[in-house]
Amino acid sequence: MSPIRKKGLGRGLSALFGDETQKTPAKDGEINRVALSDLIRNPYQPREAFNEAKLEELTNSIKKNGIIQPIAVRPHKSEAGKYEIVAGERRWLAAQKAGLHNIPVTVLNLSDVESLEVAIVENIQRDDLNPVEEARGYKRLSEEFDYDHEHISKLMSKSRSHVSNTLRLLSLPEDVISMLEEGTLTSGQARPLIGLINSSEIAEEIVSKNYSARKVEYLVKSKKENKFKYKTRDADVLKAQERIEKILGLKVNIVNKKNNSGKITIEYKNLEQFELISDLLTKN
Repeated sequence: MSPIRKKGLGRGLSALFGDETQKTPAKDGEINRVALSDLIRNPYQPREAFNEAKLEELTNSIKKNGIIQPIAVRPHKSEAGKYEIVAGERRWLAAQKAGLHNIPVTVLNLSDVESLEVAIVENIQRDDLNPVEEARGYKRLSEEFDYDHEHISKLMSKSRSHVSNTLRLLSLPEDVISMLEEGTLTSGQARPLIGLINSSEIAEEIVSKNYSARKVEYLVKSKKENKFKYKTRDADVLKAQERIEKILGLKVNIVNKKNNSGKITIEYKNLEQFELISDLLTKN
């Protein structure tokens, strides 16, 4: 591995695009060329999947222009001569598809937490992470490195509420989380569903009818209000049922439907009770 030097055109395209690698110790912050086989994926990489179409576009660009911006790496902790990718994994993957043998890198001496910080910041700044990947990155900072939401918000230049709301997305059911990962559901559409028992059902309705985030908020609010009304109405019906039972001294059952229709059933055990009910109902 060696610092990049100016190469003459007579050495061909392989020289221009870095097809030659030399092994010498790297200094912190120095730009060098490293063989692709000496680069190892970052275990703290928050990104879990790459868009194949965009990866193919990048591959074609690298075939034509090479890698313009070096990727960030750090010396591997246990394998001498190897480097762990901190930021730029997509360029590394595209370089392999493009058939390159080595690529330019910037070597940084970073701790585990700094490596995770850089990886998350780089991806968020590029808008490369989906909401779930972003949330899981914040979760790792919180659980593995004991960062509170305030610390994460300052680090990422995000509001504290954004960090908290993003983390809350992880409490959604797995099928809803999958919709977020696939991009069929946005964080704005998913956020109002947090804490709802039927969030999966509503999420499917949102996707099938292509509701906006504002429409989702209205929909969820309406469902919550209706649920409260039904609960209140049920309580009122129960009180009325108990009052009638007390007056008659008989078993009464009231069934109230959502459209406010229903039926009242009064049970009697003998002719005397029947006549009591008849007299009460026909009494002027």
